[in-house]
Amino acid sequence: MTAPTPKAFTRRHVCRAAMGVTAAAIVPRASLADGDFYKGKTVQLVVPFSPGGFYDIAGRIVARHLPQHIDGHPNVVVQNQPGAGGLSAANRLANGTPRDGLTIATVSRSIPQLYLCGDPNVQFDPLKLTWLGSLSSYADDAYLLVVNASSPVKTIDDARKTKLNLAGVGVGATNTTFALLAKELLGVNTDVVRGFPGANDIWLAMERGEIDGQVIDVSAIMAGRPQLWNEGKLRVLVQFARSTRMTELPDVPTGRELVTDPKDQAYLAFAENPFFMALPFAAPPEIPVDRAATLEKAFMKMAMTKEFRAEMLLAGMKTSPVDGKAVRLVIEEAARAPKEVRERLGKLIISK
Repeated sequence: MTAPTPKAFTRRHVCRAAMGVTAAAIVPRASLADGDFYKGKTVQLVVPFSPGGFYDIAGRIVARHLPQHIDGHPNVVVQNQPGAGGLSAANRLANGTPRDGLTIATVSRSIPQLYLCGDPNVQFDPLKLTWLGSLSSYADDAYLLVVNASSPVKTIDDARKTKLNLAGVGVGATNTTFALLAKELLGVNTDVVRGFPGANDIWLAMERGEIDGQVIDVSAIMAGRPQLWNEGKLRVLVQFARSTRMTELPDVPTGRELVTDPKDQAYLAFAENPFFMALPFAAPPEIPVDRAATLEKAFMKMAMTKEFRAEMLLAGMKTSPVDGKAVRLVIEEAARAPKEVRERLGKLIISK
């Protein structure tokens, strides 16, 4: 069956928050000197990609809303640090950033998985970061293999016969990983064009016809190029990181439907794990306990306010926030994947 060009998503917001309470969050109030510490200070929020993409837009909205939820109301300033698919910024956060509670970052969701696959370029244990939470647990999102609607490729079967040029940011970035997985598991006939600095650069290349498509979140489409979606200029071939089809895409198969071998299914499930902490924020390891508690509490309080969620939705991003404990649980679950599964994905995504 031909996969139709999807209709526009409604702006309906669905709240499915999973809010755990961490030990840090219950530090007695008397021990928190956040009002004194943060007053008059500036907090740097690092975005590991170039301006204009999913992470950047979300980071800038967070920077506008987070100060009012931290006692002392510090300024929060965004700094873009693109490089190596988000890995350069993550390594700096873990190893080269002062551990004083004045730097936070949105972290590429793929980094913990790269570590678990044995990538020597990940120079830290992700569980040692101070995880503040994630703005999305993917309750209302999907990772879509999309092509320009002008492409002759109309279905996944067509994509096995007709060559597609799919774009990726870099080694380990989920758009690169899932383009490669589409080739390996689904037989998509593709050359993956890597090295784009960020999502905006990929969109421009698609619009110029230099590439045919990419793998990208629904939220990232609605944040970056909603007009392409709403005007029917994109065609969806597969939806990943879903156990069921999205209501808005009833005729588009999920990756899990198309992969039938049990070993391949376990492999795909491990690859999809990062999406359940799809938009995580963290601070460096070993920051003072009271400041860690302050930042996580403020992050979750911000993430649940109607004002913040409304602005995110206006930018095209449905939020389903989870706290730092939930992020750590996702990483711990991935760490329990069989060694052979982790090694298999490592062979695909780790640069030799």
